[in-house]
Amino acid sequence: MAKNSNKKIIANNKKARHDYYIEETFEAGIVLKGTEVKSVRQGKVNLKDSYAIVENGEVFIYNMHISPYEKGNIYNVDPLRVRKLLLHKREIRKLIGYTTQKGYSLIPLRLYLKNGLVKIELSIAKGKKLYDKRADIAKKDAQRRIQKHLSAKYR
Repeated sequence: MAKNSNKKIIANNKKARHDYYIEETFEAGIVLKGTEVKSVRQGKVNLKDSYAIVENGEVFIYNMHISPYEKGNIYNVDPLRVRKLLLHKREIRKLIGYTTQKGYSLIPLRLYLKNGLVKIELSIAKGKKLYDKRADIAKKDAQRRIQKHLSAKYR
């Protein structure tokens, strides 16, 4: 079976790549309740300010907003509730090793459906300083100007 078979991206955390250096990524399952899966399939998810923490040998994600399903009535749960992530023991040990080091965080990059299951791409990230962000913006701007100049030259 192909590695990226049936992968549909639902939510992207664009701010994460701007604010952090991404060291390593992990694919994790996520425990959802009630009508949350239907809301996820509709794309009503926000990863903007979310982060993960390892507690008692388990990984939990905080501040991930899943909007309530409009037809779910009493089965809807709190949109910002803490959700458990499903990882192997060895991956959790690796995450514990990284997060005990100063400056490392667990940041979700994207949420997607893979073969009908909701998965989240979790990254070990180190925060960027303001001058690093400015340097990245300047580099992207320079690349854009070069591409614009080259495309105008060969018309």
